[in-house]
Amino acid sequence: MENQVKMQGAIPRADFPEQVGISAVEVKHMMDEMEALGIETHSMMLIRHGKVAFETWRAPYAPELAHTMYSVSKAITSLAVGLAVAEGFLTVDTKVIDIFPEYRPEEEDARLEMLQIRHLLSMQSGKNVSILSNKAAGDWAGQYFRSPWIFDPGDGFTYINENIYMLCASLHRVTGVSVIDFLTPRLFGPLGITRRPFWETDEKGIEAGGWGLFLTTEELARIVLCCQQKGVYEGKQVLPAEWLEEATVERRSSYGYCFWLNESAKNYRMDGMFSQFGMVFPEYDACLIFTNSEINEGKVLDCIWRYFPEKGFLKENLDMPEIDTTLLAYPAIPSLPAKPRSETEKRIEGREIHFRRKKLLNLIRNPMSVLPLGVVYMSANKAGNIDKLSFRFEAEGCKMRWSEGSETNTVFCAMDGKERRTPILLGGIHFTALCAAAWQDEDTLEVTIRPLEAVFGRTMVFRFRGKRVTMRPSSTPSSKFCMEFLADGVPEFFPNKILAALIAWAMRNLTPLLEPTHKGKYEQ
Repeated sequence: MENQVKMQGAIPRADFPEQVGISAVEVKHMMDEMEALGIETHSMMLIRHGKVAFETWRAPYAPELAHTMYSVSKAITSLAVGLAVAEGFLTVDTKVIDIFPEYRPEEEDARLEMLQIRHLLSMQSGKNVSILSNKAAGDWAGQYFRSPWIFDPGDGFTYINENIYMLCASLHRVTGVSVIDFLTPRLFGPLGITRRPFWETDEKGIEAGGWGLFLTTEELARIVLCCQQKGVYEGKQVLPAEWLEEATVERRSSYGYCFWLNESAKNYRMDGMFSQFGMVFPEYDACLIFTNSEINEGKVLDCIWRYFPEKGFLKENLDMPEIDTTLLAYPAIPSLPAKPRSETEKRIEGREIHFRRKKLLNLIRNPMSVLPLGVVYMSANKAGNIDKLSFRFEAEGCKMRWSEGSETNTVFCAMDGKERRTPILLGGIHFTALCAAAWQDEDTLEVTIRPLEAVFGRTMVFRFRGKRVTMRPSSTPSSKFCMEFLADGVPEFFPNKILAALIAWAMRNLTPLLEPTHKGKYEQ
């Protein structure tokens, strides 16, 4: 704790939650309920009166590791737009097509001439970019301008990730630098964030905007706290107060400029898939930060609302903590236990396995990867098509080497029940992987890989029979459960009811096709 306080820009820590008016008892009740509901929380940080009242990480997740933000990225894009507006690079009334005149059609498109920056920020563009669009293609802006209209700009609300990509593309065009480079001296630097955050980009280096940003829990907390303090951090005006006020006014559907308005309308949140949250409670001088791996974010929010703000924030500070907060901790995610080794290790040692490519998975542009669907689906540089896989066994575990496209990785899989971390690069993204392996029987090897910057973990079960090998993949959380849950939202993206029903049915019933058993054999 002491080391964190000394970090540049670090948020001060309270001695105990009640010192700044947060009930440790209610925090414990909330954590217990989340566990009972099966919610996998990776980290939590509760801040009040400018001090961290409580923080925790579920092992193996840790304070120094960045975590994928998913759509929390949108709010950071909004802050970048606010800074650009304050400096005169553009306004919310700027017409998008004026920034990209090369996409103006010969025959005038009245809707296109109406489309403004404000419509992108508030998800009121009227554009409907397919969730099946190919992110491996280079011209994302062209995809956007060619996508169909479903209403006039400003006349409806449709949550489209690519609206926010177009904001990043606009910022690139009007400022002449990347969004990360634009934010570094204006936001990250003043907040003491010295590490250069990673943000997924298209092939031109333009940030995805609506997703793809990776931040540590404290980095996100500093940004959220700055917002909660009306743009002030350590006495300096970092973000324009006028923009924060404008961005957190509801436009439609409880949405502002990339911020969600909570039910009370007095507080708001940054919100990302799998329940990544940065919550601001101005009337309580508080903010809450969560990273999770839970697709049903309504379940998480309902649990939080049962305790905050009504129960968790104390009306009066207490002199002593009510419980020992060192006892408040989530149980660690278990690793594979040590099991007896197999004689099969000698037979497969160092031998390279080649797997057949799955034609259907490549047809739908979702080839099998060591990283699960939720990690790489929206990536411009998708990983996939596992091949050239081999094992080398040691006393404490084994090294697994494999290739996906142009990338080759080697990870150490612990077989002694002890955690090991291995850096990997997949889909152009650097991850810290926690890997383990164990023999289920003489011919069956189970391997688990959990990228700690992501929300998913991968399990692969290899079965060795003569010269042939099968590999059965699965993921945590279950891809089947995630797809069934997401199927409920399909009608929002496909106005055609018949097409929407067909896609939803396929998502609910054909998910096993996304993680089929792969067949391979040793090279001759």
